[in-house]
Amino acid sequence: MVKTKSICPECLKAIEAVVFERDGRILIEKECPEHGKFSDTYWGDAKLYYRAQKFACDGKGVENPATNHENCPWTCGLCNGHLSHSVLGIIDVTNRCNLKCDFCFANAGAVGYIYEPNQEQIWEMLLALRNNKPVPCPSVQMSGGEPLIRSDIVELIKLAKKAGFPHTQIATNGLMLANKPELAKELREADLNTVYLQFDGVTPEPYLKERGLNLLPEKLKVIENCRKVGLGIVLVPTLAKGVNDSQIGDMIRFAAKNADIIRGVNFQPVSFAGRIAKEEREQRRITIPDLMKLVEAQTDGEIAAEDFYPIPSIIPFSEFVSAYEAIPQVEFTTHVCCGAATYVFLHDGHFVPITRFVNVEAFFKLMSELAADIRKWGVLGKAKAILKATTSLSKIVDEKNKPKWFDFKELIINILEKRNYDALAEFHYKSLFIGCMHFQDAYNFDIERVKRCVIHYAVPDGRIIPFCAMNTIYREKIEKQFSKPLVISTVPSETAAVQS
Repeated sequence: MVKTKSICPECLKAIEAVVFERDGRILIEKECPEHGKFSDTYWGDAKLYYRAQKFACDGKGVENPATNHENCPWTCGLCNGHLSHSVLGIIDVTNRCNLKCDFCFANAGAVGYIYEPNQEQIWEMLLALRNNKPVPCPSVQMSGGEPLIRSDIVELIKLAKKAGFPHTQIATNGLMLANKPELAKELREADLNTVYLQFDGVTPEPYLKERGLNLLPEKLKVIENCRKVGLGIVLVPTLAKGVNDSQIGDMIRFAAKNADIIRGVNFQPVSFAGRIAKEEREQRRITIPDLMKLVEAQTDGEIAAEDFYPIPSIIPFSEFVSAYEAIPQVEFTTHVCCGAATYVFLHDGHFVPITRFVNVEAFFKLMSELAADIRKWGVLGKAKAILKATTSLSKIVDEKNKPKWFDFKELIINILEKRNYDALAEFHYKSLFIGCMHFQDAYNFDIERVKRCVIHYAVPDGRIIPFCAMNTIYREKIEKQFSKPLVISTVPSETAAVQS
């Protein structure tokens, strides 16, 4: 049993909670003096939970915190108690949308006001993320609502590049990219890196259930329009039991067939905004280990649950690069229960996870050892690191099981010896990323996860707020503070349609 803090789903006050095992699952329980007891599934498999704990790794947070943590989680900023820095910054550029999904975090039509920061405010938010020390936030995602509704979205991507972000994303339902092929070209020319595409299945049924209409034809148009201009896509399915959990394997196969333009699939189990009965939560709730086991079942074991590793498992690689370059690097020191991922290759019509031919835990151990050698021996340590890697990788890589066209040892040596990070990019192009991020809601909220969050919202008042805190605690207050009333137009137009 682990003691932690959570929030009451009714009044949102901070309350004590416990995380514990029961019947092979991990649960979270808490009690509010006013609203009673609440219990929810935290992780769906205890064995996989304990395996993930081996990779827990706390970061150092930021050197320039904006607030104090004494009243956590009500003083996010980032505060001086936060244990990670920003890896992905999110800016909600509007809460308007051309869909009405009942589980959406942001919905202008439902709340009755428009939240849409202007370019000057967005510029300041971008700078706030880039001003994180010692590591500027490297990636930003324009989100919403539907960000492509904004007529100046191309200019916003250019602003992000001007602010120094190496990587830019747009989280979108894709409707405007489907109907305006020229928009994909404009975004690519503005140096947008990734379209983070809402994608709920390979048949009409999930869209009809979750979105109220069949959006599959539009999704296929988006993929073709992005393919024509070379704009990479990550598919983002919102998973819910009984809606699309039977199509997980099919979505991975679909991504593999379109791997020339689709870089990965990042599954996001549904989190519940607003009040919802325990029975309904249990009926629809999917946790990360549930997803991992469904992947295994629906790929006939070609991708196993054990092929997935929690996000902090890659910290040793960051440590090595930091030591080698003598410059602090991005570190994915998120909580181990926030996400898991693997990389797979398609070979002779079958999936081959990287774990089939690379002993990844031995590789992580090697990276830690090389980082320690460099810190101890300096320039001499770098030379020793190259020599040690050259000999050790032969024991880590199983040449018989790897795809013949992929040389993992050469990739790593290129990165170590030549600092050829283009080789790392080539790895991403040749492999398919399969990940899962399970964002919290007020029912399964754990403050320990929030303290280690690496996905942060920038907001107009200058603060930087962890993802799950923003969406469970702060969103309504911030949006109201910087909003204007929603005006329903009677004039037929695209704008009127998205505001009604």
